[in-house]
Formats: sequence, structure tokens, C-alpha cells
Amino acid sequence: MTIQPITQHDVWKAKRRISTVVSKSPLIYSEHLSEYTGASIHLKLENFNVSNSFKIRGAANKILSLSPEERERGVTTFSTGNFGMSVACIAKQLGMKAIICISKRVPKAKVDALKRSGAQIEIYGDSQDDAEQRSYQLEKENGLTVVHPFDDLHIIAGQGTIGLELLDDLPSVETVIGGLSGGGLHSGLGIALKSADPAVQIIGVSTARGPAMYESIQKGEPVTVEEQDTLADSLLGGIGLNNRYTFDMVQQYVDNILLLDEDEIAQGMAFMLDKHRMMVEGAAASGIGAILNNRIKLGRQVIVVMTGCSVDTATVLDVMKKYSDAIPN
Repeated sequence: MTIQPITQHDVWKAKRRISTVVSKSPLIYSEHLSEYTGASIHLKLENFNVSNSFKIRGAANKILSLSPEERERGVTTFSTGNFGMSVACIAKQLGMKAIICISKRVPKAKVDALKRSGAQIEIYGDSQDDAEQRSYQLEKENGLTVVHPFDDLHIIAGQGTIGLELLDDLPSVETVIGGLSGGGLHSGLGIALKSADPAVQIIGVSTARGPAMYESIQKGEPVTVEEQDTLADSLLGGIGLNNRYTFDMVQQYVDNILLLDEDEIAQGMAFMLDKHRMMVEGAAASGIGAILNNRIKLGRQVIVVMTGCSVDTATVLDVMKKYSDAIPN
């Protein structure tokens, strides 16, 4: 029997801790997807959070758990954009110093949002691994606390609060789908959902252009992968060669990992704009793309986590121009 580093009780504690700064996100029924598939499909709108992604949950739980001395010194993190934005948002609310390290690969829309956040931004290297290295340098040089974007128990518990909300709003859920990168979301969902019902299927969807968690699981240990440009840039980034938690937890809790190509991701983005009038980033649309291309055995009650909406308008307009004909009626 595997001994878990955290339990559903830790997720409940996270829910109480973040309740003053993170609101419950909506769960809506997708008539369009339900008609297309024959299943009952709902969308969990984490793109409605104040930082425009689910990652504010883990960021809030971690930062609110810091000691007064740690808060006084400030925090740093490394990010593909959304987690950095979430850390910046919470730090600003608490009057804390925050330095966000990102690579040159982070899209302009996310860089611009980060620059408006009030946090200090450092652009370093060509990958999230490079940005991570700089973040730990800042910890050593300036005494800042590194807020890890996924491989941290407070982060995992914070992301797991999504699962508690899903059980509250749709207790009969059978399948939960979301974009998978470092594994913080799926580890948290696994703790929250499978503690209540081990039969719930948790599906991870990754970009084929640098799927670090998928490749690591295939090799049986954390590995480094080359990042490539993708519409699902939030799904890029390594899992860390010294990964402590999410590598094992994803293996335990995630029932299937799918790799999507750019066309499938783009179809999901186009569908969300056309049918739901929502502009979402590629990582959020990946679950929709997988459904539209019949990549998942769904079950009857399905939830797709809309993880974020940090994407520039020009990208979405280009996607619509190229893929509007691929949207099912």
C-alpha cells in the first residue's frame, strides 16, 4: 500500500486557507459537446479566476502558509506564464516582493500581463528549466522563498480544491480531463477525487511538442525533453530530474495521458470561441480537442477543466481563420 504525502484532509485545509482570496469557479453544461458526443459534458471555468488560470489556487495555498519572516523577505518562482501571474497576484494582495523568472519562449501576451502585475520580471534562458535555475539563484543570493509551480505539497493541495468543487457540483462525475504538464493539477485532482471515488477516470492531455511528464513515465524516471513552440505553451516545461511528488502521483492517479498535435489543439480553441464565446489558451482547449477527435472514452458524466485563458487575440484570430471549417455543427 502506497503511503501518500498528503491526503484529502490537506486539500480541505487548503480550501479553507484560500477561501478569502480565491472564489469558487463556475461549472457549466456544454450543450454543444454533449450533443456531439452523447455524453453529459461540463466545463470547469478556471479561466474565470482573477489570475485567469487555476494556478492561483496552489499559489495562494503556498504563500499563505509561509511564515511572517518568509513573507517579509519575498518570493520567487519560475513559470511558463500562468503560475507566475498567480504568484504575482497573491503577492500584490499581501504586499510582498515577488520576482518571476520566465524563459524567452513565454508568449508576448503572458509577458505583457506579467509586466502589468506589479512583480519584478526576469527573462532568462530558452526553457522553463533555465528559468528554474535562475529562480534558485535568487533564493541563494537574496533569501527569497522559491514557490515551486507544481512539485510542492501545498501547491498540489491547492490545485486539489478544484476536485472538491467538482464533487460538490457534480458528485456523479465519471471522467475528468485536463491539460497535463508538471502534474500539480492532476496530483491534486487525484487526491481529491479518488479518495471519494476510486473509479473516477482522470485523463491528462499534453502537447506532443515537449511532453515532459509523458516521456518521463515512459522512461520510468524524470527526464529532460526539448521544448518546441506550441499553441499549448502552458504545457511545456520539465518536471525536474529530482521530482519529489508529482511524478509518482501522476503515475498513481492518472488513468491515461494523450498527446495532441497542433491541429487538434487549435480545433479545441476554435470550438470554444465559436460555440461558447470564450477565448481560451491552447492548454485549456486541449481537452476539447481530444474530445472532438474522439481520443477519449468518455463515460456518461464528464468534466473538462478549462485551465486558463492567457492567449493573445492575434493567435486566436489566426486559429479561427485556419480551423473554423473543422468545427462540428
